[in-house]
Amino acid sequence: MESFVFYNPTKIIFGERAINMLAGELKTCGNNVLLAYGKGSIKKEGIYDAVVKILSDCGKNVTEFSGIMPNPTLAKVRDGIDLCRNNNIDFILAVGGGSVIDCCKAVAVGSVSDGDVWEELFVNKTAAQKAITLGAILTMVGTGSEMNSNAVITNEEQKIKCGCGHKAFFPRFSILDPTYTYTLPQYQMVSGICDVMSHIMEQYFSGTDDNVSDELSEALIKSVVKNAIIAAKCPQDYTARSNIMWSAALALNGLLNRGKTQDWEAHQIEHQIGAYYDVAHGMGLAAITASYCRHIYKSGLHKFRQYAVNVWNVETENKTDEQIALDGIACMEAFFKEIGATTSLRELGIPDTSKLGEIAYSCNLLTGGYKTLTHEDVKTILEASF
Repeated sequence: MESFVFYNPTKIIFGERAINMLAGELKTCGNNVLLAYGKGSIKKEGIYDAVVKILSDCGKNVTEFSGIMPNPTLAKVRDGIDLCRNNNIDFILAVGGGSVIDCCKAVAVGSVSDGDVWEELFVNKTAAQKAITLGAILTMVGTGSEMNSNAVITNEEQKIKCGCGHKAFFPRFSILDPTYTYTLPQYQMVSGICDVMSHIMEQYFSGTDDNVSDELSEALIKSVVKNAIIAAKCPQDYTARSNIMWSAALALNGLLNRGKTQDWEAHQIEHQIGAYYDVAHGMGLAAITASYCRHIYKSGLHKFRQYAVNVWNVETENKTDEQIALDGIACMEAFFKEIGATTSLRELGIPDTSKLGEIAYSCNLLTGGYKTLTHEDVKTILEASF
């Protein structure tokens, strides 16, 4: 195991009616609040009214920042920065899924930075280690943004979807109530589950093995699979939804990747798919993951065999290690299909292969996994995924 530092300051308030603890958290937050949310679903579910009442009862001055879209754009981040600066915002409350929280992270840092938010945060990585204090109320599970220091933003003009890690991105607190996810459309629920699965696998299939996180990752994947199958059939099963919600936070809060390298190439590929086509992130990952794994498995054959046996209970008798590994990948793909995920780019809504080469050659290539890809490798994976 390699040396590491683990740091995660986010306070998690978990459980049904966890919002009742919001007022207590607000006592130590600023008075000028930016209330950020998506396209209005929180109003339909009554979450908006509950939050606004608590903010009012606590004497907060509220400025609303609404309409944050899936795959939040740089233009939207700049809108939020303008609101913060024009209204002297000293606390941001993000109510929604990972897209809302990611957008608010960039806003929180960009609002107190001198330079351009894209150049400082996502290109040069030079933004100061400070930010407006951020709190979150999670309504969609998947990204893990509620408990980590990561954010992903899309620069539409440059056709780049880019992630950034920043110490100041950690929310001070996040409220996780599994019942807030009950009315989420099935497609979005499944997309989030696929994102969680991918997060775990990106850290599991990495260049550094024999690490305690392997066992943690295998246990988390098995828990997600078991509870996802239940939730797909019964969306209001509290135990299943709560287990998925907590697994999502654990999957990307920094715990699994300590002491090892990480892969993240599948995410790089999907990010560029998302930069060209407005697709659900988790569904994009489900569409390419099996093809990606089949392309690289020989370079990490021992781990793919381990994955097949320990996670999917693949029988090993009279099989080569390659057959066992491929059976494990097939089990994963079958699981995606069982819960209703897309398993091809065509199913994802991409009409043809005309842009696949352009997407492939725009991808960032990483070195943390078992195999470092070329742009031609990425093109091959995309074509196999179509």
